[in-house]
Amino acid sequence: MNNENAIDKKQKQDKIVNMFDDIASTYDLTNRVLSMGIDKQWRKKGCEKAYELLGKSELTQITDVATGTGDLLIYWRDIAEKKGISVSKFVGIDPSVGMLGVAKEKVDFAEFLEGKAQELPVADSGTDIISISYGIRNVVDRVEALNEFNRALKSGGMVVILEFTKQEKSSIVSKIVDFYMKKVLPTIGGFVSKNYSAYRYLPDSIEEFLTTAMLEKELEEAGFEMKYTKSFSMGISTLLVAQKK
Repeated sequence: MNNENAIDKKQKQDKIVNMFDDIASTYDLTNRVLSMGIDKQWRKKGCEKAYELLGKSELTQITDVATGTGDLLIYWRDIAEKKGISVSKFVGIDPSVGMLGVAKEKVDFAEFLEGKAQELPVADSGTDIISISYGIRNVVDRVEALNEFNRALKSGGMVVILEFTKQEKSSIVSKIVDFYMKKVLPTIGGFVSKNYSAYRYLPDSIEEFLTTAMLEKELEEAGFEMKYTKSFSMGISTLLVAQKK
């Protein structure tokens, strides 16, 4: 990578982090309004499927990357308790100080660390599960991040990705989803958060992102075996669970 390209990537990543700092205080409310609460079911499904596929009753650590306000960690804990799974440590990692500030007030059972997806403060083979919900498209060096996930996971460990992936078809359903993401979402998100540019960024970032098949391929190239893929709500959200080989 040449120096100019590295600088461009850093500037782009810093801009994204600053944007999330700005919307941290309204982030949870905006998510609930925009998804009508359906995102809760998406997150629960991701946790349940990972626990099922991993098949262990005792885990050393679950690491949530781009943790934001820590929402997913609550589901990891609650579902583990429901299933009788013991988890010694929950860790949330995010480059946004603003988001971590909200997370620390909301989630009292986890450790929160400032850090990037491509530079995790986790030891080699140090965690059983790595999750990232609606954050992988915001990672500029995505391939580097997937390789980092592989490094930090134990052998046989799971990576869980929830994301808005690019629509592949031009069907009536995809056009409805496209209208919602490009017209309705920026208007409502901007109104609730008072930051219209942040919620204009969301549909643009999805349009520039990968299809589900492309993301599966990148996971496989990073040393993972795909175990489960499912789309939710007319393809708005996609769950991918992969295992370290």
